[in-house]
Amino acid sequence: MKSIVYLQFNGQAQEALTFYEKALQGKVQQVTFGAIPQEPPLPAEEQTMIMESLLDFSGNTIMISDVLPSMQAVTGPITPGSNVIISLIDGDPDLNQTYFDHLSQGGTIIMPLSSVPWSSSFGMVKDRFGVVWKFNSDASTFLNQLV
Repeated sequence: MKSIVYLQFNGQAQEALTFYEKALQGKVQQVTFGAIPQEPPLPAEEQTMIMESLLDFSGNTIMISDVLPSMQAVTGPITPGSNVIISLIDGDPDLNQTYFDHLSQGGTIIMPLSSVPWSSSFGMVKDRFGVVWKFNSDASTFLNQLV
């Protein structure tokens, strides 16, 4: 398991990826929301938004995504300075559950830790200090399969 920086945007993730890829001389892998079938289907303008991405540079990784308007109703609006979360990726699902349980004490569960089409262990929690933690046990595998 490792901890990385995860940046969230309100529809500007693609623009940010292009900028950071050039600025950091990195390599990007990305998937849009439209690449994953959903019921009901997302509106056309949301299908092109970035669901997950990895920017690898100099042995480092930053993940970047857009937050759909429907998710912002739960997470709150994306504003500069509040668009960074801590993402724990490629971790053991049991360890994810332990960390998730501990971090959720006194906090708010945004999305319960569960198996989803893109990860065997995915969830989000805002801890009691207002820090958002995102868990994705299969982040690297998911992107490698689709890109």
